Formats: sequence, structure tokens, C-alpha cells
Amino acid sequence: MSSHKHHEKLMQIKDAVIKSKTLSEEEKSNTIKHLESWILEDKAEGIITDELLNIASGVRPILKELGLL
Repeated sequence: MSSHKHHEKLMQIKDAVIKSKTLSEEEKSNTIKHLESWILEDKAEGIITDELLNIASGVRPILKELGLL
């Protein structure tokens, strides 16, 4: 699952938790804290992946020039 799709699912779960009538406020709060942590991790993973792809695209021509690719 791509980072973007994963992020969307986490946001849907967060919304469902907020609207839940069966969870206590404490359960909602604890669950949302965990979800927000996962959302931040998901964003960080996406940023890292993008940066690695940028680096790789910059290094690839150099490796070709050196005959390593």
C-alpha cells in the first residue's frame, strides 16, 4: 500500500473513532494519540522515500558515466 493510501486509511479510522458512540472519551483519546503517531510516521516514510528517489535519480547518471550501470 502506498504511503498516500495508507495515510487516507488512517484518517478514515481517526474520523470513525472520533464519531464513535461506543468508545469512552479516554479510549478515543488514547486511540487518537496512537493514530496521530502512525500518521506522522507515515508522512516521514513518504518524505524519506521521496528524498531517496531524488538522490537515486541524481546518482544514476554518474554511475552510468563511470560504467557501473
